[in-house]
Formats: sequence, C-alpha cells, structure tokens
Amino acid sequence: MPLIEVDQVRKVFETTVRRKGRFGMLSSLINPEKREVVAVEGISFSIEKGESVAYLGPNGAGKSTTIKMLTGILEPSGGSIQVAGMPPHKNRKQSSYQIGVVFGQRSQLLFDLPVKDSYDLLRYMYSIPWERYHRNLGEFTEILEVEHLLERPVRTLSLGQRMRCEILAALLHDPDILFLDEPTIGLDVVAKERIRAFIEKINREKGVTLLLTTHDMNDIERLCHRTMIIDKGQLIYDGSLQYIKDNFATERQIRAVFHEPYSAAAAAKVFANKQGVSVHVEELVLRITYDQNLTDTAELLKLLLDKANPRDLTMQDENVDALISRIYREGLDSGQKKQRQLIAQGAVN
Repeated sequence: MPLIEVDQVRKVFETTVRRKGRFGMLSSLINPEKREVVAVEGISFSIEKGESVAYLGPNGAGKSTTIKMLTGILEPSGGSIQVAGMPPHKNRKQSSYQIGVVFGQRSQLLFDLPVKDSYDLLRYMYSIPWERYHRNLGEFTEILEVEHLLERPVRTLSLGQRMRCEILAALLHDPDILFLDEPTIGLDVVAKERIRAFIEKINREKGVTLLLTTHDMNDIERLCHRTMIIDKGQLIYDGSLQYIKDNFATERQIRAVFHEPYSAAAAAKVFANKQGVSVHVEELVLRITYDQNLTDTAELLKLLLDKANPRDLTMQDENVDALISRIYREGLDSGQKKQRQLIAQGAVN
C-alpha cells in the first residue's frame, strides 16, 4: 500500500470581491459578492515508502496548497487523501506522528528561546523516549554541524543556521514522511550543500519518504528520483527528471569565440535568416541557439567553419533551469508545437 495516496483532490477557496467606487466598501460589507478560486483541480498520485519526489510548478500553481492538504492544515474540497493510512485533516494528531514538515518561510522554533529549549518542547509534544531523543539529537547535530547553536536564541541565527535547525526539529520524532517546502530558499552554497547531504542521507539510510517543493534545480537533480509538475492546479507530468531532459531538452547552443569583434558580427549574419536558429553577439563571442531535433548540428558547424574562422568552439545543451522554465511557460507540448510550426514554414522536412 502506498504511503501517500491522492485521488482526484480539489481545493477551492472562496474570496470576497471588493467593489469599486465611493460606496464600494460599504456595499461589499452589506451585500458581499463571493467568488470561487480553484487552487487545485483533480490531482491524483501515489508515493511509495522511501521515494524521494520533487513537486514542481510556477508560483501560484498549487504546490503549497497541496502540501498543506497532505499535512492536514487544509481540508480538501473534493476527492480523498490518505497519508500513512489515514486522512490527515481528520486525524491531525495521529498523522503528526508520521510526518515532519519544513516550510522555508515558517518556523517551528521559539524565536526568543535557545534552540535546545524548542527541541525539549518537541520531545514532550511527541512523547519521544529519552534514549531515542538523545540518540537522534546527537546524530543529527553532528551531521548538520549545529552543536554550537543549541544554546543560542533562534533570533540570533542566520537563515542557513536556522534552516538546519528547522530540519533537525522536523526529524526528532523519526517521522516516516518529510515534507519540505522550499527548504533551501535564500541560502548560500555551503548551507545548501549541508542540507542536501543530510536529506540525501536520511532518505538513503533511514528510508524517510521525501516530498520536496523547490525552485532550485540543483536540489532536484541531487535529491529526487521522481518529478511531478503542477500548473494551474493540475498535474501535467509525473515521471523522471531524466525523461524530461531526454525528450524535452531540445535546445542546444554553439558558442564561438573570435579574435576580433567584427568577425563575430560577420559570422552572425550567416545565420541571421536561417529558420529555427537564433544568434546573439557579445563582443568576441557568438552564440548560436537552435533546436537539435529540427536542425542538424553538423550542418551548422560546417557552415560556421566554412564562413568564419573562430578560435574556439564549445557546445552546451539546454540546462535544467531553462528547460523547466520553458515547460512552465509553454507546457509539455511546447517542443511538438515548435516543430509543427517550423514544418509549416518549410524549415524542416
């Protein structure tokens, strides 16, 4: 049985329409006009124990709303959710023993008290046996390198220090599932790496199931074996990140460096009117961007070497950041749409 089961879940929020004009506010108070906003629409998926899943989407797509329903903070408007065999919104207390939650913009640590005091309170709340509490605290503080922070008030910690302490707090009671909502947002490179290494370790060694929302593609590539993409409240993709890269990362770039700026500009004119190819010049550098499914790389390189004399050539595939951003903007069928357009224009056979 999957650890998390989501079946045709919807979430609709009701908002009040604010009327304009001199008496608009008074009219809204006396006779309010309600409007429904659909945040999540008919999402279904299941997650097995030990999986590490990235839950992606642009801002406002419904990611955090889904996480809040999975943790029992919000009740679904329709459909059903089972987390560790129970509906979380109906079994908040029992469900809390099975899950750990880290919201990048929220804190479960007491702001004015030392970090250790918050941990002691969590031990009491979750009825963690002393032996297990001290074992987990000792192990996690060593891995996350936060031993020296335990006696410091939370308000004195940097963002990176606080996030490491937040993740530790979420795992003290040995949950089966860890929900991470933007855990590395705003962190420096060193702090991100420490957090990634720790999350990877608990998933691999302790079998903790991970559901991660993030805009940092390095988090996904490092931590997640499966990727789900949500857009406008609907699940549009559920599979591996590698599949997306193999099938949708169609853009490739040739970077040519010349001896003189005028050589780069002259070379750019060769490709200026070529269908499906765009060029950009920066002083000595010419960048040629094209769709590798529609344009032959060898043909472009031959044309470049025949018409110009670059001193250096490098090639780069579309990076994951750009790829996911393009999927957000254009959808998963953007590559097929582009190909159909170019075929109609006679650019490809």
